[in-house]
Amino acid sequence: MSTDKHMPENALFGAFAPAFEYIVDAAQRSTLFIDILRQRGNQYREYRAAKVPHVLSYVAELVLDGRTFARPVNYLLARIIPPKGVEIDPIRRPFVVVDPRAGNGPGIGGFKADSEIGVALKAGHPCYFVGFMPEPMPGQTLEDVARGEAIFLEKVTELHPDADGKPCVIGNCQAGWAVMLLAAIRPELFGPIILAGSPLSYWAGVHGKNPMRYSGGLLGGTWMTALTSDMGAGKFDGAWLVQNFENQKPANTLWSKQYNVYSKVDTEGPRYLEFERWWGSSVDLNAEEIQFIVDELFVGNNLAAGRIETSDGMSIDLRNIRSPIVVFCSKGDNITPPQQALDWILDLYDDVDEIRLYGQTIVYTVHETIGHLGIFVSGGVAKKEHNEFSSNIDLIDLLPPGLYEAKFERRSVDTVNPELTSGEWVMRCEQRTLDDIRAMGGNSPEDERRFATAARVSEINLALYRAFVQPIVKPMITPQFAEWTSQFHPRRLQYEIFSDANPFMSWLPRAADQVRENRKPVSADNPFLAAQEKVSEQIVKSLNDWQDWTERLSESLFMAVYGLPALQAAVGIDPKVERPRKPGKSLLHQQLLEARTAELKALIKRGGLPECIIRGLLYVGLARGKVDERGVEALRRVRLADGGLRMTLTQYKQMAREQYFLLLLEPDATIAAISDLLPASREERLGALDIIRRIANAGGQVTGEAAERLRKVVAIFEGSGSASALTVQTKMPLAAIERAKVS
Repeated sequence: MSTDKHMPENALFGAFAPAFEYIVDAAQRSTLFIDILRQRGNQYREYRAAKVPHVLSYVAELVLDGRTFARPVNYLLARIIPPKGVEIDPIRRPFVVVDPRAGNGPGIGGFKADSEIGVALKAGHPCYFVGFMPEPMPGQTLEDVARGEAIFLEKVTELHPDADGKPCVIGNCQAGWAVMLLAAIRPELFGPIILAGSPLSYWAGVHGKNPMRYSGGLLGGTWMTALTSDMGAGKFDGAWLVQNFENQKPANTLWSKQYNVYSKVDTEGPRYLEFERWWGSSVDLNAEEIQFIVDELFVGNNLAAGRIETSDGMSIDLRNIRSPIVVFCSKGDNITPPQQALDWILDLYDDVDEIRLYGQTIVYTVHETIGHLGIFVSGGVAKKEHNEFSSNIDLIDLLPPGLYEAKFERRSVDTVNPELTSGEWVMRCEQRTLDDIRAMGGNSPEDERRFATAARVSEINLALYRAFVQPIVKPMITPQFAEWTSQFHPRRLQYEIFSDANPFMSWLPRAADQVRENRKPVSADNPFLAAQEKVSEQIVKSLNDWQDWTERLSESLFMAVYGLPALQAAVGIDPKVERPRKPGKSLLHQQLLEARTAELKALIKRGGLPECIIRGLLYVGLARGKVDERGVEALRRVRLADGGLRMTLTQYKQMAREQYFLLLLEPDATIAAISDLLPASREERLGALDIIRRIANAGGQVTGEAAERLRKVVAIFEGSGSASALTVQTKMPLAAIERAKVS
């Protein structure tokens, strides 16, 4: 029986047609998928061969090379060249993005157009990037890195003498706590600090989640870190850190990531290769650097406790930081959960009043779903947070001391004064208390004692390793042997084995080209394709179940072993101590605070019209419990206008903080004193009053107690003792306010 070559396949194969269609598609997809892995391997080799490897999507020019410093470090400061069509405002403060050195190479902060660098450029800010070379300098320590970054910030400030404020510094992940260390040592260098997915309270978490915090205790402490560094001839291979991250999501690492490419092989390749270019990179750390990180931070949890000292004996106290701190975290982040990003606040302060007494401003926002890497890349769901933080950094810098949560509301036709907003979202900062952070969950006193016990056990095991094992291991390992073992790390082999360096891959490019020319995708309703998806779902479910089981087992073992009263007593943990990590109070700080309080009270009856305007604004604003970006933008326009306040952001901030503390110390006397400080000119008083009213109502008409306070301020400025006469006046347009003659 003969067949027509043009006969449909269904007629040729009958009931077997769907199977034949699926087999052809699966074979083609397999070839294309392996070819993508080959491209990934070649990309990896090109990246490693680059002189200064990075994944920035922006053109950058070198400003400073840390390798030339007196204490050389492998860090570089680069200026980001604005893309075509992007205008930079020379008055805007510069942004400095510090990338994490936690295993992968640099560039994730500028990985995409919607990344942190991209949104800062879009807002008109000059941008700088702090990256690093793959190999650390000999003898380099984390303190050297911090000192080097201080030189970078000094240079950025020098390059922008007319900027309205000190640089805003963004620290991603590991770079976040590194930035905080430096800010505690050199607070004068910093404008606002944005911490994206940065752990600062390393023991924190909730039961049933956050298993990574148990790792140190289950491994017996940090002796294995020392062993790994010794096996690397004094260097710690960053590939091990990346593998630790991958181990947190076995379903994604072992199956989902690759299956997603295989199942969408015709479209998914470019996105996959783009990400793998960064994810496949790895950098080394000196043994001293990684040992400090695990001993002092992740296992010791000494940062918030104030138990870390510099080489010259200075204790690092995060309460020394004077710049506003913005914490961006997510419930979907399994590397840095919200508790690890925020509980340092509970470690440092007893209540919000103490935050204010230290002059500290802390703003946080908690995303519901985004993962750890999405926080830095700013793709999709995190885009609005990065856009608003970058566009409204002056709002954050002008907030009175205290604790706030950033909220975002989509702009609509009903939005009041939309011309005062910068994007599709309206940002406001609402006052919070420490109870709002505690409500997210955290450690009990018993949990704290367990982690303290694990830290003590780690110290003992590390000392034993250094005394009895290290003297044997170190002489056996040569740099050549360390390099050889590094090349055979499983993470590197998975890239190398599929690259063109493997002669068995030589057939693949031609075969892949032929497949693309004759591609026959399977139809969407093919039953075998549906079966494939079901199999994939079962594999993912099995791996997730395995992950859940191992995480429960890890938590149970940690809690049982380190909760043993005998073990706690043996290592010297006092069962009566409720929270053993809280830093001590400074008598000197208390004395300085008392002296400053006396100085401030003397300012109640000093000042002129600018002080009166700021007092009135703060007095009304304190009753609202939130600050809206529209009010801050209206204030910025008045502050910079020729007929306005004509003061820099730094000058305004200093004056506003003084007036804010006066309102906290002596609210009635401070408001009453306005009458004595106002000028005699009624025109000047009314001009100042119009400024107050426009700014106070920029985010919507004030109501409740805030409205009552505004009426009181109106009465004082009007001088008649009656608020009703002026509260019904038509508001002046912003242009008229800016022309008001304010001394």
